[in-house]
Amino acid sequence: MKKKHIITIAGDLGSGKSSTAKGEAELLEYKHFSSGDFMREVGLKKNVNLMERSEQAEKDKSIDEEIDEKIREVGKGDNLVIDSRLAYHWIPESFKVYLKLDPEIAKKRIFEDLNNNPLRKESEGSQSEEEIYQKIIKRRESEKKRYKEIYNLDHTDPKNFDLVVDTSKHNLEEVIQIIKDEYINWLR
Repeated sequence: MKKKHIITIAGDLGSGKSSTAKGEAELLEYKHFSSGDFMREVGLKKNVNLMERSEQAEKDKSIDEEIDEKIREVGKGDNLVIDSRLAYHWIPESFKVYLKLDPEIAKKRIFEDLNNNPLRKESEGSQSEEEIYQKIIKRRESEKKRYKEIYNLDHTDPKNFDLVVDTSKHNLEEVIQIIKDEYINWLR
């Protein structure tokens, strides 16, 4: 299989997928696409927050199908960094990265990010770290269940990825550099 100049970044909630993908795209001078932002934007147009959208997706397969189709469409390009839970699956010729993070650390990061990201604040609808923690656990289980039922996939299995990085052990710049170095080696 021919390798594409595409990096797909998946990971735990709050692990820094979007920040990492944006930074990686900037460093490599690639384009960036976020399926999370896409889902948030679609949800806001329908007046539902991200958790409500995830719950709707459990009953309405067309929500995941819309996101999957968008990923496949974007994945036809080149020189891309995509942050998405399932882009690694839809673009198997990509360099596949998984970012790990403990939910306890994730809730703090997400809470801080809500104040810096208007789209996320509007789409999350969370007021406290504990509320965020509960939503992280609920959303992760919802996604695992949906992806298992629909695609027979475990999107958190490290075996699906070329690189796994624990973002609690590295700052954002280090994570971006680790990915770049491994990606360049992968391309050879």
